[in-house]
Amino acid sequence: MSFVKKSNPNKSALSEKEGVPQPEFISELVVKNIKGFRKIQPSSEDLINGILKGNISDLSRAITLVESTNPEHLTKANEIINACLPHSNQSVRIGITGVPGVGKSTFIEAFGKHLTSLGKKVAVLAVDPSSSISHGSILGDKTRMEELVKDKNAYIRPSASGETLGGVARKTRETIILCEAAGFDTIIIETVGVGQSETAVHSMVDFFLLLKISGAGDELQGIKRGIMEMADAIVINKADGDNIKKAKLAKTEFNRALHLFPAKKSGWMPTVSTCSAITKEGIDDVWKTISNYLELTQSNAYFQEKRQEQNQYWMMETINEQLKNHFYTHPEITKLLDEKKKAVQNNEISPFAAAMELLSTYFK
Repeated sequence: MSFVKKSNPNKSALSEKEGVPQPEFISELVVKNIKGFRKIQPSSEDLINGILKGNISDLSRAITLVESTNPEHLTKANEIINACLPHSNQSVRIGITGVPGVGKSTFIEAFGKHLTSLGKKVAVLAVDPSSSISHGSILGDKTRMEELVKDKNAYIRPSASGETLGGVARKTRETIILCEAAGFDTIIIETVGVGQSETAVHSMVDFFLLLKISGAGDELQGIKRGIMEMADAIVINKADGDNIKKAKLAKTEFNRALHLFPAKKSGWMPTVSTCSAITKEGIDDVWKTISNYLELTQSNAYFQEKRQEQNQYWMMETINEQLKNHFYTHPEITKLLDEKKKAVQNNEISPFAAAMELLSTYFK
């Protein structure tokens, strides 16, 4: 005879067991110990001293403050930047751009390793595109540059582009200052490669390098202005294996295209070369090209003149940015903005008239 235990029809199989009752009080000693173990945020002076000594942890913390949107962090970040400014301007700033898939990260790793082998200290500021939907970013450049990230003379800082065009704006410019103060003599800025960020990058670097690949229709882009006019050198990447012949043909096409453009103010004639970031073929030639450019522009004073123009440009950009932020946070504007938006949507007022009314309110 078997006995079957009758189940309670009122009790679910997924019923929750009673938990352990919590103590009625929390030990003050435990709270004190936990607070003691928590990391105390270093002061501005501590971070400045750490940066000037080349401390990477302090450099990273300071860059985080620069990138923060917290108003409290802005004051601290400005203190650090102002203190580091006299110790900056002792580096070569190189901008590297190219369409997605051209091999920017692989090239930068090979190029960075070559520079560190020459005794250079290299900082890579890599910008990852942020999603316009989730606002997230992968920040996977350290994963791509697994060899360079282990190099003691290299520093890689991936940052999310956020809402800035191409991910380069005031924050990137200020990060350059911090890296220079930390002792990095070669700063590489990798753009998102979205097609419109190049102007911003060009306004903060000494040398602008455009990466291309052959066999992707890029040769036709050579006869177009814009990005080609800004480039100080064009490097055709992935010139290996069966692609070597195509790369050489692309080099010829781009050389012809460059002769269509007017002479540069610097007196430099842009060059075209091929390389393979995989086999490292042609990587040393890229640095020789940059060295020749620096020798020319420093001898004819264009290098310093360009730096001075860039400083003025970023002063004006900062003013524009601050005015825009102040406008949208103005109490009267925040009250009227939604109202005007609805009026524009319902065709009750033209966008231009609505804008003028908002601006008139702001300037009262």
